[in-house]
Amino acid sequence: MPCHELNHSAVLSPAELLERLRAVRARSQCIVFTNGCFDLIHPGHVDLLDRAKKQGDILVLGLNSDSSVRRQNKGADRPINPFAVRAFVLAHLSSVDYITEFHEDTPLQLIRAIRPHVLVKGGDWSPDRIVGRDIVEADGGRVLALPLLSEYSTTRLLAKIRSAAG
Repeated sequence: MPCHELNHSAVLSPAELLERLRAVRARSQCIVFTNGCFDLIHPGHVDLLDRAKKQGDILVLGLNSDSSVRRQNKGADRPINPFAVRAFVLAHLSSVDYITEFHEDTPLQLIRAIRPHVLVKGGDWSPDRIVGRDIVEADGGRVLALPLLSEYSTTRLLAKIRSAAG
């Protein structure tokens, strides 16, 4: 199936997302935000997203664009899956309410626009390095670095695949 046919109602442009979040705020629901590449989905990703969702009512996932992933120095062949594929898979997880793409190196502009109540990253990020922390805390929100399932990572998974391929 070509990527252009991979659509899901949870994948929104930033403008569409902000419109949806107006209704969420009107209902006084807690907005949680996290972000990442989520290139090859593995149990560590699913666990982190599930625990992030439990921090509030609505989980918004800022998903790096393909060009943004390429600038992250993750390898010349990354992302393995293009944005449409990554977003389609993630949108089907029950923990994820909305997904939006960002093209910058960090989600700072997106966080400024969304103003989440809770900002979550994986435990490989120390809280003082989490982009947007100052914005969320200035608004009275919480910033969390949740522990990761240490045995799972995309880098490890790719190394295993490459090793098996010879």
